Amino acid sequence: MKYILVTGGVISGIGKGIIASSVGTILKSCGLHVTAIKIDPYINIDAGTFSPYEHVVPHITDAIQEWVMRQAKVPVDDDGVEPQICVIELGGTVGDIESMPFIEAFRQFQFKVKRENFCNIHVSLVPQPSATGEQKTKPTQNSIRELRGLGLSPDLIMCRCSSPLENSVKEKISMFCHVEPEQVICVVDVTSIYRVPILLEDQGVMGYFCRRLDLPIETRPRKMLTKWKEMSDRYRLLEHCSIALVGKYTKFTDSYASVIKALEHSSLAISHKLEIKYIDSADLEPNTLQEEPVKYHEAWQKLCSADGILVPGGFGVRGTEGKIHAINWARKQKKPFLGVCLGMQLAVCEFARNVLEWKDANSTEFDPESKYPVVIDMPEHNPGQMGGTMRLGKRRTIFKNNNSILRRLYGDVDHVDERHRHRFEVNPELKEHFEAKGFHFVGEDIEGERMEVIELDDHPYFVGVQYHPEFTSRPIKPSPPYFGLLLASAGKLQSYLQKGCRLSPRDTYSDRSGGSSPDSEIAEFKIPSITQD
Repeated sequence: MKYILVTGGVISGIGKGIIASSVGTILKSCGLHVTAIKIDPYINIDAGTFSPYEHVVPHITDAIQEWVMRQAKVPVDDDGVEPQICVIELGGTVGDIESMPFIEAFRQFQFKVKRENFCNIHVSLVPQPSATGEQKTKPTQNSIRELRGLGLSPDLIMCRCSSPLENSVKEKISMFCHVEPEQVICVVDVTSIYRVPILLEDQGVMGYFCRRLDLPIETRPRKMLTKWKEMSDRYRLLEHCSIALVGKYTKFTDSYASVIKALEHSSLAISHKLEIKYIDSADLEPNTLQEEPVKYHEAWQKLCSADGILVPGGFGVRGTEGKIHAINWARKQKKPFLGVCLGMQLAVCEFARNVLEWKDANSTEFDPESKYPVVIDMPEHNPGQMGGTMRLGKRRTIFKNNNSILRRLYGDVDHVDERHRHRFEVNPELKEHFEAKGFHFVGEDIEGERMEVIELDDHPYFVGVQYHPEFTSRPIKPSPPYFGLLLASAGKLQSYLQKGCRLSPRDTYSDRSGGSSPDSEIAEFKIPSITQD
């Protein structure tokens, strides 16, 4: 097993995750089996799920090392082969008090697994104050000095900068940080985070790994990276598609990071620029009209002007009525709609209230006394596992309808395995009432007791899934439910289905609008302002 540790210095949010993912992408493109671990440097144990017999805590650094070695061996590819390389992202910034046990654990770990099996990448900031325009190396020097003082010596220093590193700056970092110039990598702001693997490969990162870790492969990645470049080039487009994301935590968009990435993957696949309209679901409710009418009308204007509507998962009653109003709009106006987890459950509630005319219909999570409990508590019991009573992790969904749109988007398969995270389910006893009105449960669990996928007749795309498909979405392989939403929102779903679920090269790669220059695009992978904390 080869281990690549990614650390960071100077400021948080410097891009360690992007670097770790990009390194993994390059390694995978060479045919290697790669896994990854993200460590948030906090000792955060849920004592409520512990047995009294489990309060015997091993030496913390030993426990961290054993956990890393155990997790690194878990197969992550479809072939079930044990990974050859594990890329580890250590969160936080070197010097943080929270990071100390983990830094010490990896200081010991590098000797346990031997030098030829351990490599450290340190991501640092090279600021360029506008007052002088000079690239400053002192923050990087200080960060490396602190890392070395803790017992780790970086093999690659990846410098985050707003413009390409000058040769003199690169040589200065090389001299004062005790590395060769080829070990100083410039990670400049680019138009898309998906360009970063190309940027690293162009600077010989793969060749360095081959020599440093004695990898038994050619130094040039295979065709996968060519496809990756084609995919990243699709950001140079003018056509766009807007999706209204109706949620409860829209003021902090990181709450929906996986959902946003799944939408981005799908928009790239259809060669459209994505515009996400964030809507706080509570702003769509009548109470807001009375208290803050401007906010209410602004929220509805965003919703009505969007090409498609997404209602993601969530917990708690706040904002649920606003989500139901959004779903009602999508159903009546035939706007493409995707409901995920709670979003699917609320779609069931909306249909029960306004089509079946069960005015009191609700989830027992929000109204335990509802006369029409269309969503009920059906927990799984997992003794000894974190999550307790949640239906958690990968579960199989069986398609019951051969004509299902979602089944065709998945490749006309009989079943899919997707990840779950919920306790409440559609009440199976009421299933027939819905299907008699054209509201179909086209996917169920293996026992036929849990409703997993819904679709609505006479609608361009009205789909709900109980699972979280965004967790398995990938840049070159977007999640089918999200992909269907983007296709429908761009008016391409029917032509896609008629072609046998294949996009032509014109649909996927061509820039029909003539393109735009990189300078006109907003760089998504940018360093934080040096004035921020």
